[in-house]
Amino acid sequence: MSVAVSIKGAITRITLDRPDKLNAFDETVIADLIQALQDSADHPTRVIVIAGAGKHFCAGGDLGWMRRMADKNWDENRADARQLAALMAAVDQAPKPVIARVQGAAYGGATGLVCAADIAVAADNARLCLSEVRIGLLPAAIGPYVVRAIGARQARRYFMTAEEINAPRALALGMVHEVVPEAELDACIDRIIAALLTGAPGAQNKVREAVARMDAPIDDDLIEYTAELIAGLRMGEEGKEGLNAFLEKRLPAWRTDNHNNQGART
Repeated sequence: MSVAVSIKGAITRITLDRPDKLNAFDETVIADLIQALQDSADHPTRVIVIAGAGKHFCAGGDLGWMRRMADKNWDENRADARQLAALMAAVDQAPKPVIARVQGAAYGGATGLVCAADIAVAADNARLCLSEVRIGLLPAAIGPYVVRAIGARQARRYFMTAEEINAPRALALGMVHEVVPEAELDACIDRIIAALLTGAPGAQNKVREAVARMDAPIDDDLIEYTAELIAGLRMGEEGKEGLNAFLEKRLPAWRTDNHNNQGART
């Protein structure tokens, strides 16, 4: 397998496991990642971490894969491109919050993975790059997620120039949420996971749709959507449990630290 999956506690960790190839994508890696993300729905975990083995997160497209696709016909190339698009959608719509753990190179499609994840944490040695124009291509399949992360004007620049984006610049652009020394990468991710575990999983799974709807002009339809959303959540099992737990000065049922923190306030 080109992807290693481990399940421990609240975390499903999906690791690109081709360090000798700098974890570069090919059709097998893409298929394995999609399968791992789909399988994660059945795991008794709350958070997915996508990582890369070795010194680099992912160097982008595997050269052998790109050579093979150059010799394929239109239908074969379109099918292959749809698989890459399906991978980005699988990350974007994963059944649990997704954290990208980024170190070293994150080129091409890997930058797309970073932008599609809900949360991205980068080591200070991380380097991102939308490098496709250097070989006559565009970051098409990953483009919607990059544009959503950094905005259209910045996307035009980096799609056109293929400049390398260092970690501080990636943070400023909105590609990643935090930058830390590589030795502190896992500790930072652990803190974020701890924060995620305080939230209700059902409510968290509604966040993506809610944010997408709210990223629009405020009009009567949006106001009605937000009113219906909060009303439905209040009446749901999680909403009732959360309120009761708060009033009763206990932790809600979804808190994994219940056995250690009885009586604590949320």
